[in-house]
Amino acid sequence: MDGLSIRDLRVVFDGFVAVGGVDLDVSPGDVRFLIGPNGAGKTTLVDAVTGLVKASGSVRFGERELLGTEVHRIARLGVGRTFQTAAVFENLTVLQNLDIAAGTGRGAWTMIRRRRGIPENVQEALETIGLTGQLDQAAGTLAHGQKQWLEIGMLLVQDAKLLLLDEPVAGMSHDERDATGELIGKVSRDRTVVVIEHDMDFLRRFAQTVTVLHAGRVLSEGTVAQVQADPKVQEVYMGTKEA
Repeated sequence: MDGLSIRDLRVVFDGFVAVGGVDLDVSPGDVRFLIGPNGAGKTTLVDAVTGLVKASGSVRFGERELLGTEVHRIARLGVGRTFQTAAVFENLTVLQNLDIAAGTGRGAWTMIRRRRGIPENVQEALETIGLTGQLDQAAGTLAHGQKQWLEIGMLLVQDAKLLLLDEPVAGMSHDERDATGELIGKVSRDRTVVVIEHDMDFLRRFAQTVTVLHAGRVLSEGTVAQVQADPKVQEVYMGTKEA
């Protein structure tokens, strides 16, 4: 497995410093949570890692430098992300969504017709995300949490090794949050996972390490217990609505 190494990452929009010199190391197999209020730079940092915004500094996944690399090439290097609103094809079935994500190169007709067999990587993803029983169900009819799991499954069939998850449990029920935490634990066994999250209870239960961002910079970092004990974090974030 590869880790993520960020050095002096800076993102500036028309003079506004959104990310101001962040250093961040995420070890292989880590489940790293990024927290902080709106405007702290969390999503912008992920945008920079995935090539969606221009940035300076260095972002390395394993031995590969990501800054300056085209978005589609970053994805091919094994970097995948989800968004706050699940990006799935709602009119297609769960299986068709996974087929498309797998990039098997089939034509439109073979993609939409029912097939006799399911590729091994797609079957494994279905089992991992717990949607085997919904493979023929239209993605648009899935429960909110299931759509998020499907989006994660679409990254798994692409063989993503670094998963960047943007508020994966937003709007979920308690049971869905628990299932999502367990899913993240499963996929982290052979992948590196970064989670942007506001749900502090979810963080306490499922984070391995935590990085707190404030005004585009790292305020605190460590285990959940260490971050909770940091006076700066207690003063600015913990127990507040924005945390």
